[in-house]
Amino acid sequence: MPIVSASFDFNTVEWRRVRDTTNEDFLVDFEYSLLGYDLPSGRLDMLLRYGEGGHCRRHRHIASTVTLVLEGDQHLIEKLPDGTRKAIHRKKGDYALAAADAHPHDEHGGAHGGTVLLSMTATDGRLFEYFDEHMNSLGTVSIAEYVESWNRGVAYGSAAVVAS
Repeated sequence: MPIVSASFDFNTVEWRRVRDTTNEDFLVDFEYSLLGYDLPSGRLDMLLRYGEGGHCRRHRHIASTVTLVLEGDQHLIEKLPDGTRKAIHRKKGDYALAAADAHPHDEHGGAHGGTVLLSMTATDGRLFEYFDEHMNSLGTVSIAEYVESWNRGVAYGSAAVVAS
């Protein structure tokens, strides 16, 4: 099990920034830091940090995901199968456990941003599925793809959104 960072000290981990100004709904602007992974068991742990006004890409978690809010806030707006939306607000110290195949959602920090720890278990190796503004699938990303991009020194999806 490779450990990428033995600490989750925000000042010492390596951050990778993802920014996409082409999204018309919101500014995609966040950072992440890979902490460790285990490809055979399908596990990946990472930090995710949103700055003021920054969002993640529109996505859903295919992997079962533990979320712990370490700093600030986390806001999600889930797109439910019946077309309605569900707002979720988590504050520093909040813990959540989401089953695999979660609902697609938009995600961002609070007024002063936020940082979360994500611990994901992907039995088939797939972590996320990404969506465009019309909820068309843009493809999935696996643990192996995330790790490979990290080892190359680039942020996953920074040159292109994603590939299937």
